[in-house]
Amino acid sequence: MPAIPERNPIGDTFAGLVLEVEGKTILALQPLTGAMVLYSGSFVIRYGVRYLGKPHLSLVPGILALDYGEMLTGEEAWNFLLNKSNLYPRADVVGYRNDGADEMLAVKWLDLALPLVPLVYADTKATKPLAQPVALIATDTTGIAPRILEHLPRYVSLADWLADQ
Repeated sequence: MPAIPERNPIGDTFAGLVLEVEGKTILALQPLTGAMVLYSGSFVIRYGVRYLGKPHLSLVPGILALDYGEMLTGEEAWNFLLNKSNLYPRADVVGYRNDGADEMLAVKWLDLALPLVPLVYADTKATKPLAQPVALIATDTTGIAPRILEHLPRYVSLADWLADQ
């Protein structure tokens, strides 16, 4: 039997700021007037898959254990989970919840129809997120990972985001 691989959750690097505005957390590339800086520097953005029936909880996959014993990690696990997991609803997903708790859950208990939850981590070793941003404020997308842009609404200004609330 092959050894169980180490967890390897996917993540994208983001250099900028984690800000709080009106009780919500956003990401930005530079300080914004009217926003409180919570963290600044280089971060890892990971993506949680929401629980079926409990959308306030999400799981950041680290290992996917298929029914027949194969173990997937990293991009391979991520692509399988998003595109083929309906073939293996009993497959187990091992990872960390959005509150940092260690978790193992069958794929069938994850709601892949809901939007993914972007989560900000201090580094690649962190298991508990610093924040759960709801938007990205950036006039230019150069240097921002495509997956961040896909899963986090982007606005060119704080005023645009506030107008949309």
